[in-house]
Amino acid sequence: MDIKSLRYFLALAKTGSISGAAEYLHLTQPTLSRQLADLEYQLDTQLFIRGSRRITLTEDGEKLRHRAEEILALVSKTEQEFKPSSEAVSGEIYIGCGETVVMRHLIYLLHQFQQDYPQVKVHIISADGNDVLEKLEQGLLDFGVLLMESAYISAYESLTLPEKDVWGVLMRKDNPLAQKESISPQDLRDIPLISSWQNQVGDFLSQWLKYDYSELNIVATYNLIFNATLMVEQGIGVALGLDNLANTSEESKLTFRPFEPILSVESHIAWKKYRPLSKAAELFLNRVRDRLK
Repeated sequence: MDIKSLRYFLALAKTGSISGAAEYLHLTQPTLSRQLADLEYQLDTQLFIRGSRRITLTEDGEKLRHRAEEILALVSKTEQEFKPSSEAVSGEIYIGCGETVVMRHLIYLLHQFQQDYPQVKVHIISADGNDVLEKLEQGLLDFGVLLMESAYISAYESLTLPEKDVWGVLMRKDNPLAQKESISPQDLRDIPLISSWQNQVGDFLSQWLKYDYSELNIVATYNLIFNATLMVEQGIGVALGLDNLANTSEESKLTFRPFEPILSVESHIAWKKYRPLSKAAELFLNRVRDRLK
């Protein structure tokens, strides 16, 4: 299996037909069909379901599509890093992040950075902490913005970012809990809750609750807040999460109440230890360091 085969495979996955993929790749249909058949033979699995009108992916095909996109993204990123340098700084910076107010600081720095280095392209990938860590490990990201305890970032170099996020409950304004100024651990017992699905959340919240997270009535989970707000609006439950992430303006149906006692969390910008950064990424990191001083 080589890079060329993966590009052919993704072209077929995108177009859904041999003719469309062959036209896109500027190949003959027999050549493309042979290459894809060889790929299935090498992996010893069926990747496609060949329908009368459209070719679709099997379950194994979907797995390969996901992995092929990651591999080709990493190849592209590596090629960018080894392009001959010139006086003008160019290249691409990849930053993965969850939903946190501290991104305002990084976006401000990115804006200034691109004014100084207009040939640098920045990619912001929104994902939960688990996905950010996975992409950092795979080399698909230069930096990850993580809401984590120090024990979780021991494998990374990191800087602590200014401003802390505050945990609390997002709810409809007509919810009885909205009459309270803050939410206690006992307030959360027996009510339907929507919680983040990240691995470390249960341990983290158990320390604040003073009872086990598994005792909560979790009826749904989310990885990014937008869909959680839709579930809250529909009355599925109230969402456990961070302040300033959802629209709680006067016109909104939703409101936020912080935990009591206060539960806050720091954010870190992290990068993989011992992995060299591109020139553009190194310059941006220096800009962040200077700002934090």
